[in-house]
Amino acid sequence: MEEKIYDVVIVGGGPAGLAAAIGAKEAGAGDVIIIERDSSLGGILEQCIHPGFGLKYFGEELTGPEYARRFIQKAKECGVEYKLGTMVLSIGEHSVTGINPTDGVITIRGRSIVLAMGCRERTRGALMTPGARPAGIYTAGAAQRLINRQNIMVGKRIVILGSGDIGMIMARRLTLEGAEVLAVVEIMNYTTGLIRNRVQCLEDFGIPLLLSHTVVEIKGNNRVEGVVVAEVDPATRKPIPGTEKLYECDTLLISCGLIPENELTREFGIKLHPVTGGPEVNQFMQTEVEYIFACGNVVHVNDLVDNVTEESLTAGRSAARYARGELKKPEQEIRVTPGNNVRYVCPQRLYPGAPATLFFRVTEPAKKVTLSVLADSKPVITKKLATVNPGEMQRVDLSAEALSGVSTVLVEVR
Repeated sequence: MEEKIYDVVIVGGGPAGLAAAIGAKEAGAGDVIIIERDSSLGGILEQCIHPGFGLKYFGEELTGPEYARRFIQKAKECGVEYKLGTMVLSIGEHSVTGINPTDGVITIRGRSIVLAMGCRERTRGALMTPGARPAGIYTAGAAQRLINRQNIMVGKRIVILGSGDIGMIMARRLTLEGAEVLAVVEIMNYTTGLIRNRVQCLEDFGIPLLLSHTVVEIKGNNRVEGVVVAEVDPATRKPIPGTEKLYECDTLLISCGLIPENELTREFGIKLHPVTGGPEVNQFMQTEVEYIFACGNVVHVNDLVDNVTEESLTAGRSAARYARGELKKPEQEIRVTPGNNVRYVCPQRLYPGAPATLFFRVTEPAKKVTLSVLADSKPVITKKLATVNPGEMQRVDLSAEALSGVSTVLVEVR
């Protein structure tokens, strides 16, 4: 029997993988398959029961599961195949190898591959927070899953370390469930999540936000009994002696950033960007390996699922085009670099002669600034921005004409 070869093989069945599958089908791909390690499609959206999804893409406010249901239904209507409960072990030459209890070790071949594995949270170990090792320490996402999907309450008196979006959302969620959130503690002098979450989840519920503070010690033996919080020097981010304060609590949630799930990418030898932690891509979401595409939080951590959807539709369409032989990697690409007050820009490379959308984050919050995009040192876009914040993604659209005959693009905010 002849081995089946898919046009597009997608690793991950969350919002990025679903959108990529739909994009591939809409672009005329034949056989498309999603490989997902969980028992259902939808990914992280299934535990995000709060509203706020779909405002940009659908023009209406949805919960995470509602947003996921729409894409799952559409993927099924498009004829997308999917294999659940399957852990991908490695990526090979035009192939993906995985394992599940039913089939054992399997290898699925594809003309193109889309990486859509998402991201994971930084843990206490990654932060090296000193103190004892009692029960009652969770990442914000783990606590969210326990409460929203398993109906398990994580604590009664809670401190949250980090002002990431999940942490602020969980501050509100825990308050609604009757817990007391003593404080959200943030080492930076600004919130690292969306401003709307700061307002809707903290300020509207009277939850204290301690900027330029961090947890310097965890107390407790069997269970967390308290955490010591200290003010930090904004310049060095090191604790200031004499500012320590004990918060008696039974739970500590950690919401200190997300890391793209790129072990598979690294093992295959694809270069990862030092800032984003994801593979470098062009505007077609094509990596340095021309038949491998990547999208969503595995490339860079997005602020909105709507942006993930947009990037992933592009990845799927591009993968379908590659499978038909229409999208070869160019010999020369335009290099995109971050300038003043820009932490990173994605994509990092541009395909000559094609329009592009650049997503970027600033390094520091600022007001009344000017965004400039320079092609070979010549301004092609200049516009005023009222405010910028590291927690909120910025974007700029470039025409094919603006990218004609150039070798470098610089993005800066002043």
